[in-house]
Amino acid sequence: MTTRSGLQYTRLKKGSGSKAKVGQEILLFETTRYRNGTILYSNEQTTNPVKVLIGGNQATQAVDEALVGMKAGEVKEIIAPPHLVKRTGYPPNVHPDSTLVIKLILHKIL
Repeated sequence: MTTRSGLQYTRLKKGSGSKAKVGQEILLFETTRYRNGTILYSNEQTTNPVKVLIGGNQATQAVDEALVGMKAGEVKEIIAPPHLVKRTGYPPNVHPDSTLVIKLILHKIL
């Protein structure tokens, strides 16, 4: 599916329970890569999910948008164009004009 903002996503696994909303904190596992498969970041193989406040400017616009409506246990892969992953500071391994593929695993809604 493609949203109005240009975010493309595929639901890889359904979750259960209530849907995540703007203003909620969630625990998230994530793998970010370039389209060619080069992994830029991943905490997926750890036991330490990242805590994110949806809509709290802690994540990129693409991630915030994708998290809304997800349920605990849901897995979603998004293809985020550069305008949805802009940030003020970039890790040295991320080009600022890149389209990124991001796998999101919503571990838990707090």
